Amino acid sequence: MHREDLDSTRHHFRSIWISDVHLGTSGCRAEHLLDFLRLHESDHLYLIGDIVDGWQLKKSWYWKQSHNDVVQKILRKARKGTHVVYIPGNHDEAIRQFAGLHFGGIAIRLNAEHVTANGKRLLITHGDEFDGVIQYARWLAYLGDSLYTLILHLNRGFNWLRLKLGLPYWSLSQYLKHKVKNAVNFISSFEHMLAAEARRKGFDGVVCGHIHKPEIRQIDGILYGNSGDWVESLSALVEHSDGTLEVIYWTEILSQTTAPETPVKPAEEEACAY
Repeated sequence: MHREDLDSTRHHFRSIWISDVHLGTSGCRAEHLLDFLRLHESDHLYLIGDIVDGWQLKKSWYWKQSHNDVVQKILRKARKGTHVVYIPGNHDEAIRQFAGLHFGGIAIRLNAEHVTANGKRLLITHGDEFDGVIQYARWLAYLGDSLYTLILHLNRGFNWLRLKLGLPYWSLSQYLKHKVKNAVNFISSFEHMLAAEARRKGFDGVVCGHIHKPEIRQIDGILYGNSGDWVESLSALVEHSDGTLEVIYWTEILSQTTAPETPVKPAEEEACAY
């Protein structure tokens, strides 16, 4: 990867939303996120949950230098004047006890309100409180997390070959979510519940994470946005200077450069479910 190619993609946005990074797992694409943060500045930076994966860290310690570099990069942004808000999710729920406090210039909140440049009021939340499995069957959520990791491992060898052949990444877990009826129904129900909650509270829209499915769409007149994740989709939600929102994908930015993305070896991959 040539730095001069990436440098041409530098942008400044009014706001950036990032979620489901899962620092502390080998599936976290921290190196890519670090490059993304280096090349994309913003007035507001929202970290909307599962930034650190406490579930996996309880099982075994995994923390590469790149994971630490991501944390340091975010802290530097806060020191330089970026308004950084951290809204913990279910995988980093231990941080919720510090809601209302500031650490290194980063505000910890259970949820937040954001007003876009065109005057739209958005509810900002991770979204796990609208996931019945997380709320009422935590053991099933842990099981799902393990199964999700297994599916990703099965997909690694296949994608290693695809990358060697110059083919794009293909996600088995995303495919299953989109094709399996129950998964599709869960995602649709989740999105509609978030939109309904935003309407109930008088917001014009909602931005969340949790389900690892980047999205921007209208649901019954409410703007719904999901920032995706940094395990598979490598995506973020951004606000332009005029208040419009857009999902941007790091893989698409990489594809616009002259050098192809360096494949990640299957043995280096692991990830987490919702």
